[in-house]
Amino acid sequence: MANLTLTASNQALAWLFGLTATAPDGDLTIALVTANGTASAPGTEVAGGTYERQTLTVAAPTGGATSNAAEIVFAGMPACTVVGVEVWDSAGTPVRFWFGPTDDPRTVTAGDDVRFAAGELDFTLA
Repeated sequence: MANLTLTASNQALAWLFGLTATAPDGDLTIALVTANGTASAPGTEVAGGTYERQTLTVAAPTGGATSNAAEIVFAGMPACTVVGVEVWDSAGTPVRFWFGPTDDPRTVTAGDDVRFAAGELDFTLA
């Protein structure tokens, strides 16, 4: 996944050039989508079942890249096909920072779990 949102791109540039000290508000979370978004518009987030966004922790970056440091589990999914993931912060009005398709769509039936093994979600800037 190598897709920063426009908000994240602007914040990264502001930080890089010393215009602001910027960081996401609160924990970062992973959202699953059934239709991928763009740099300026979010995708269609999964809804139903006991689906809820999951907390994201990442490994220390090396070579301009990082990945999820721990397994991420979405339990009790509704019937759907997951085609991508998005990274959001936990602000009162959450901000989307990253988006991208999964390598392969994952079709799940009601009650299934969706799992991403540690290291499966890659985030690259290089």
